[in-house]
Amino acid sequence: MAIQLTTYTDYALRALLYVGSLPDGERTQVKDIASVYNISLNHLQKVIHDLGRKGVLHTIRGKHGGIALAHKPVDINIGKLVRELEDVQLVECFRDNNNCLISNSCKLKEALAKAQHAFFQVLDQYSLADFLENKADLYALFKIAGHEEPLTP
Repeated sequence: MAIQLTTYTDYALRALLYVGSLPDGERTQVKDIASVYNISLNHLQKVIHDLGRKGVLHTIRGKHGGIALAHKPVDINIGKLVRELEDVQLVECFRDNNNCLISNSCKLKEALAKAQHAFFQVLDQYSLADFLENKADLYALFKIAGHEEPLTP
């Protein structure tokens, strides 16, 4: 069994990498991100809408609209974002509606709590900027994947 992030969080992180790789001042469309990654447009639209509501992205409607980062990449903490997007309660005993029979005597939950803490402790050390150090390389790959011209509205 593999531990993995939800598709929702995966798409959110990919979208941020895409938007963050754009040249300063440029915006993109949801369809461009979906096309490059070959992922569901409908699902990605929900993710982008949520990131806009959370204040991570600027989403501007209309003919001259588009998507852009709402903050500098250095100000977007990956650990905080993943906490906001994921249900981080690994097992039932971490939840408010815990009905596990052995919860009060279980030693496993302590180890799982430590593991979860360590996971987020690592992610908290990173901002989006850390993953955009190769911004030019990312941008070039995105262009190769479907865009011959710069992505402008």
